[in-house]
Amino acid sequence: MLTALEKGVKGGVWFALIDKVWSLPNLHAAFAKVKANRGAAGVDHQSVGMFEKNLEANLEALSTALRTGTYQPQAIRRVHIPKPGSREKRPLGIPTVRDRVVQTALRHVVEPIFEHDFAPHSYGFRPQRGCKDALRRVDALLREGYRYVVDADLRRYFDTIPHERLMAQVQTKVADSRVLKLLESFLKQGVLEGLKEWTPPAGSPQGAVISPLLSNIYLDPLDQQMTQAGVEMVRYADDFVILCRSREEAEAALDRVQTWAAAAGLNLHPEKTRIVDFAEPGGFDFLGYHFERDRHDPKRVRRWPRQKSVHNLRSKLREKTSRVNGNSLARIIVSVNPILRGWFAYFKHGDTRWVFRSLDGYLRRRLRRMLLKRNKKHRRSGLGVIAHQRWPNAYFAEHGLFSLEIAHAQACQSALR
Repeated sequence: MLTALEKGVKGGVWFALIDKVWSLPNLHAAFAKVKANRGAAGVDHQSVGMFEKNLEANLEALSTALRTGTYQPQAIRRVHIPKPGSREKRPLGIPTVRDRVVQTALRHVVEPIFEHDFAPHSYGFRPQRGCKDALRRVDALLREGYRYVVDADLRRYFDTIPHERLMAQVQTKVADSRVLKLLESFLKQGVLEGLKEWTPPAGSPQGAVISPLLSNIYLDPLDQQMTQAGVEMVRYADDFVILCRSREEAEAALDRVQTWAAAAGLNLHPEKTRIVDFAEPGGFDFLGYHFERDRHDPKRVRRWPRQKSVHNLRSKLREKTSRVNGNSLARIIVSVNPILRGWFAYFKHGDTRWVFRSLDGYLRRRLRRMLLKRNKKHRRSGLGVIAHQRWPNAYFAEHGLFSLEIAHAQACQSALR
């Protein structure tokens, strides 16, 4: 396949692929990824560990079912998880382990075919690319003087992708009928929600291994159109911005996106899609960051965690530090440290020192209130000072609490060496 990708295949369409999907080495590699990603059990209640106990037999059975055409995916177990910053809950689909293995094996085969020609400005769910690459590109374009930003939002994108049009897009490069049938079977998987099973008429189920690839395939024509038009676009999955030097260019780009989306059966969110003049106060949000021009130095581009990102972290910390939490301080610190480290790893590259200091203070205040409660103290005037004296910042540092502000200062010192 690698050789063929470099030299091309006749007509640009691939025919014999299913044998590569069912090969045992591919299924073994797929299971290794599923295991690394962990994840919950699906409707069959079989965990990754249970599947692994009879790994060889399970993979042999999958290989045989794929080879003989008898493989049928099971329903997806749908759960609703809290949506940070909202009272609504986000639906999440959990396929069975066996289906995740097959989807991963299928992705191993199909992804290189499309990845070879994906546009360079697409960063989401692609090998060797990620959010930070997209953020760097946006930052670079803003520094180059791109002033007008089309901040676009596709409304319920993953739930509204038309199945027939998506499959037609896949068929531009894949002609193996058995691979196409397998892909379509995943699109038409039943969804078990509560005690009711139903089949979604459109969309690619969130939580499915194959969904990110399919979402990129469907948006690729838009990417190619923007590239051919010479438009600077930065896209991460369904989240994208278009950067232009003039308002006229921005309006033309937005009109081009609206026309394409309507023809593709998609909708831009009317309230979240807008044109931003970056020279004016207010800026825009992208991939968790807020971008804004420095008021004192117009040439400087500033970015920091957007308000929703900070709120989401505070919500997670609040859940871990309730005053009626029965865990010891040591266990609470062990539970919050990975959250803090992960947040720091993503947001350490912005103008975030003041945000880090604020969040450190917020967490320590919550821990002090918890300790006061356990020491039979009641909240009243003056106890904040007493708590700070009894449990100073150094106390939490000695107990191993990760400090965002200290980690940022150390990172800055390392960069100067």
